[in-house]
Amino acid sequence: MRSTRLVGVAGAVAAAALLVGIAAIPELEPAIAAPDGESCIECHEREGIAVAQIMEYKKSRHYREGMDCSECHAADAEDADAFEHYGSTIAIIVSPKDCGECHPKEVEEFSGSHHAQGGRILGSLDNILGEVVEGIPAANNGCKQCHGSIVRVMEDGKLDPATWPNTGIGRVNPDGSEGSCTACHSRHLFSVAVARRPESCGKCHLGPDHPQKEIYDESKHGIAFYRAQDEMNLDSPEWVLGKDYSAAPTCATCHMSATRKLPVSHDIGERISWTLRPAISKKLDNWEARRGEMKQVCGECHSPAYVDAFYVQFDSGIELYNEKFAEPATAIIDKLNQAGKLTPTPFDEEIEWTYFFLWHHEGRRARHGISMMGPDYTQWHGFYEVAHRFYIELLPEAEHLLPGVTAEFLDNEHHRWFTEGINEEDRKKIEEFYLRRYKQ
Repeated sequence: MRSTRLVGVAGAVAAAALLVGIAAIPELEPAIAAPDGESCIECHEREGIAVAQIMEYKKSRHYREGMDCSECHAADAEDADAFEHYGSTIAIIVSPKDCGECHPKEVEEFSGSHHAQGGRILGSLDNILGEVVEGIPAANNGCKQCHGSIVRVMEDGKLDPATWPNTGIGRVNPDGSEGSCTACHSRHLFSVAVARRPESCGKCHLGPDHPQKEIYDESKHGIAFYRAQDEMNLDSPEWVLGKDYSAAPTCATCHMSATRKLPVSHDIGERISWTLRPAISKKLDNWEARRGEMKQVCGECHSPAYVDAFYVQFDSGIELYNEKFAEPATAIIDKLNQAGKLTPTPFDEEIEWTYFFLWHHEGRRARHGISMMGPDYTQWHGFYEVAHRFYIELLPEAEHLLPGVTAEFLDNEHHRWFTEGINEEDRKKIEEFYLRRYKQ
């Protein structure tokens, strides 16, 4: 803890409103930073070091409230990452523990979230791919820039460049805290408007295995936002859906921001009822209450009938993915392991890559496509590729390793088209349809 950071009550309350947006505070005239901060600014401007950050800081509410550079960067001599800097003891990293001196509620909520735990990936298949199969520099520059590194302090007191710079959401800091507030609230402006925009989430939620930003862009929600982003009132201190804006939701709207009935939450998974990340999806603990909160958000824009019908479609899609593809694929891999047909080493056999693609890439795209109303990601980037991976790759690869291993998992209605074929009547209907549709 930075015990040298002393912030007045008024400053603490104002700063809390800055990041959370739960209490309207009148705009203040720009103030002069406290003397310690002014000396930092004068020196950095004179030497031409991080001048852009100073310009951003001078635009921030922190600056207007008179918050000093030392209130965030001052350190105790015994802190692991403390060092002497022109007569002051400071630290480069400002951790959630530090931010919690002014924002205790937000840090408590964030610390209980999956975001804060993002750096705990050392035993995961993703981390094996990154650090072992690909190589540690690939993981340092890729995986850990989103998940977070374990920041190490070297013997000379400097931060280990293999672990820093890093603003990964689950970064493990030298003070033992987990997380990086600046992953969303970019330094040194710390603008709520930036954190509320979908592009902020897109730094990490993008790509073949977690394309939420791309799905959002495809969805009616994203289309509405980009049309009306100038009407979104993103700088509002409160930013309550149905009060401060109505044109469209952003990622923040649905997952953490306030409505007329719900407060802001920095636990971004609080309103999620299914987990769509693992091989087989499952409903989370207390999923009914979680869904109830998300339905309240949906209900600010949609009728109860619309929201209920959406969840019928959502649930049926996730259950289909589980029952038709994920559960049999997982059971087949388990059978191959039990029969000694796979080595203990992950990713050294083709079928392990095939299975990983099925749930980690295509399966996630299908499931997130459903959850966020992105039809192309649900279908062509999702279920279509899941089906191809399952029927044309995984099944024959499994049969090659252990003949007969797939039979029991294909003996149901889901797979009858594959085991018994499409009947002649249906085949003719398909042929006639295309002849009519595409005739010259």
